[in-house]
Amino acid sequence: MAVDAASTGASAWRDARKPLWPLALLVPALPFLAWAVWRATGGGWAWWLTPAVVFVLIPVVDLLVGDDRRNPPDEAVPRLAADGYYRWLTYLYLPAQYAGLVLCCAVWTRGDLSVVGAAGLVATIGVVDGIAINTAHELGHKRETLERWLSKVALAPAAYGHFHVEHNRGHHTRVATPEDPASSRLGESFWAFWPRTVLGSLRSAWRLEAGRFRRRGRSPWTWRNEILNAYAMTLVLYTALVVAFGPGVLPFLALQAVVGFSLLEVVNYLEHYGLARQRTPAGRYEKVDPRHSWNSDRTVTNVFLFQLQRHSDHHANPLRRYQTLRSFESSPQLPAGYATMVVAALVPPVWRRIMDHRVLAHYGGDLTRANVHPPALRRLRERRPRPSATASEPYAG
Repeated sequence: MAVDAASTGASAWRDARKPLWPLALLVPALPFLAWAVWRATGGGWAWWLTPAVVFVLIPVVDLLVGDDRRNPPDEAVPRLAADGYYRWLTYLYLPAQYAGLVLCCAVWTRGDLSVVGAAGLVATIGVVDGIAINTAHELGHKRETLERWLSKVALAPAAYGHFHVEHNRGHHTRVATPEDPASSRLGESFWAFWPRTVLGSLRSAWRLEAGRFRRRGRSPWTWRNEILNAYAMTLVLYTALVVAFGPGVLPFLALQAVVGFSLLEVVNYLEHYGLARQRTPAGRYEKVDPRHSWNSDRTVTNVFLFQLQRHSDHHANPLRRYQTLRSFESSPQLPAGYATMVVAALVPPVWRRIMDHRVLAHYGGDLTRANVHPPALRRLRERRPRPSATASEPYAG
């Protein structure tokens, strides 16, 4: 059941956060702030301002502001979804993202940064391009052709074009099952998840797209292939940057791409950790519902991430625009916003201490109902015995 909407009627209802949504554009503006501070001080530390804002300042403000679980009334949703204001905010992220990339390429090729400064420069644009994948995620789910193409444009700097195919047609079908490379398992560290999801998602995307063409009796080696035309955008972009700044920019482009798509994958890691869809008597997986995604109603990170943290409603209604996503009582809740949880996920002992008991509590202590990482099964059994001798095997892939 969704959290109660505001008591006012739909005709009088207004989005109280409407003035706040442009704050999402602060992230692609941060490289320019870092550049200004660097020029003023000459300190390479200035290039660490973007990671500091995203992973230190925002979590602190998030904690102070707290949660917002209010939902728009159903009658107001059509009007809210049709408001172009929200759509243009996602569009505007892209030119700012590309301008920041050009700026950082220019700084890199000057060659006068310290190791600390160079690492900060990579982290800065990597964070911007990683969060841009969230913008690509919002755009890529829509039916409008323009938005689907803009999704690929947002993916191009991080060289992760296959996400457009795999997320929409693979992850949304297999979410919270052992077959999904983007659903992390109870007891699986992020560092074990990373190669499984990066390689598995690429393989899955190609199988899906190649299968689409073969069912039509056509070769997948065509510009109409969604993976190939998405990666062609990356090739054109990187070629243009090499022409503009020289081949010395290539290591920078490769490093920032890894940071960018790794940020996406750590978010994937925390969104479905340990959660599992059960088998029906017919042998199929049950329908996706709010129980199969970790949510957070933290106000600030929801604004900065176009409400990605209301992930349960997104999976139940992928076409629903971010401003209309709802919070559900039945959704398992993260103890903090994504910015905080990303940092925790990078330190496996911290992550396990925070999250493993929450997964087990979500299933009433029944380990057999969770999506378990097979190598971690023995350790988890020792800590939490199976509830009955007749219980089925844990949900492990």
